[in-house]
Amino acid sequence: MKNKNLPLLMNQSKKGRKAISLPDIGVEKSSLPKTNFLRKNITLPEVGQLDLIRYFTNLSSMNFSIDTNFYPLGSCTMKYNPKINEQLSSIQGFSNAHPNQIDENIQGCLEIMYDLQNELGEITGLPGVSLAPLAGAQGEYAGLLIAREFHKHNGDHEKNIALIPDSAHGTNPASASMAGLEAVTIKTTLEGDIDLSDLKTKVNDKTAVLMLTLPSTLGLFEPNIIEITEIIHDNGGLVYADGANLNALLGITKFGELGIDICHSNLHKTFSTPHGGGGPGAGPVMVTKKLESFLPYPHVKNNNNNFETYSPKNSIGRLNGFLGSFGIILRAYSYIRSLGSEGLKEISENAIINANYIQEKLKGHYELTSSRSCMHETVLSAIKQKENGVKALDIAKKLLDEGFHAPTMYFPLIVEEALMIEPTESESKETIDQFINCMIEISELSKIHPEEIINAPINLPVERLDEALAARNPILSWKQ
Repeated sequence: MKNKNLPLLMNQSKKGRKAISLPDIGVEKSSLPKTNFLRKNITLPEVGQLDLIRYFTNLSSMNFSIDTNFYPLGSCTMKYNPKINEQLSSIQGFSNAHPNQIDENIQGCLEIMYDLQNELGEITGLPGVSLAPLAGAQGEYAGLLIAREFHKHNGDHEKNIALIPDSAHGTNPASASMAGLEAVTIKTTLEGDIDLSDLKTKVNDKTAVLMLTLPSTLGLFEPNIIEITEIIHDNGGLVYADGANLNALLGITKFGELGIDICHSNLHKTFSTPHGGGGPGAGPVMVTKKLESFLPYPHVKNNNNNFETYSPKNSIGRLNGFLGSFGIILRAYSYIRSLGSEGLKEISENAIINANYIQEKLKGHYELTSSRSCMHETVLSAIKQKENGVKALDIAKKLLDEGFHAPTMYFPLIVEEALMIEPTESESKETIDQFINCMIEISELSKIHPEEIINAPINLPVERLDEALAARNPILSWKQ
């Protein structure tokens, strides 16, 4: 890599060099305030303008993003986000809107929120929609609060159990605990489906809700979903779908038609928002008609073409200070309206085709976790390579050396040496083939020169770290 040996700016410093000279300000200088907060003897680099520009330009080129390289990070849906959606969210009428403005002054913003509520209700088959949650995990939390309040409202105070498969996202049991529910684990079969016999043993009149990730974290559609929702409903419980993997279902099936009562969607995954750096996100929660009155405040309604925020009758309350992540809402609205129902369906179909293409090409080289066709992502195991001393972590590091982002590793927890790969619908066949060929070459290399994988990366600015030392004693600032 050309920037591997890029010296720190401090190390390029030569006394007396300047990047810019400020003109005389033409007014009398005033003294600095006398305060202990002013630092003294600050060491600053002294460099010329060209060196300064080259330094930061080269530094910026080290960023890894979906705009620069293939990003097959399973479960994160790191897809390309059309730039027109970015431009729309930057229109001054939207970007200058203040969250404290009254409803009468932001009718256009509220109309878009109202329309997006309807679009998400149609996509998921769950017509009650709140855009308030600021992240997927907060959407989970909101959904579980709705389930808890629904049961309390009906006098079912004993319902306090959340059934959660052992393949679930890690946020699921955490959200259940925060919502005051007790998480009980349900086993999954060797094929990655819910173990029906274990479910039937553990469901009872204390079951408040079943949390189900659909498609599952193994990238599979649950074949017994109708029977599962009937079992839960027969015991008076509700079914919550973790909709983080909604990118695989657009226009193909709807949660509401499967007997699911509540779900959330990560707008920043499925509906066109750059993510992966910690936010911002948006995790709207969707519910059936009978749960609509429990949605968080504020909700947007259309009163004779006058758009208003209001609090549903049995609302669980506010989740944040204002109206949600409005910039993310705008991007999702633009994305959905520009594609239409047929375009959304095509997205899911292409995401599924791409994932299965990778799975088919790599199944002779890596261990498959299921014999079935996958949905939008495939989970492989590196147990064959582990026999040669090469672990999933090493393969991920080698991929970095070859210009690919690493897949998700060691998740789901039920798969040994897991590599979760999600190509999304965005990538061309040529790019996917390059990735496949690289994965095959790594597998072959593990048989003859495993040390070349174990020692990777060697081409990046930072080579293999002592992970324990790096985590416990990180050195993140420059010191002379």
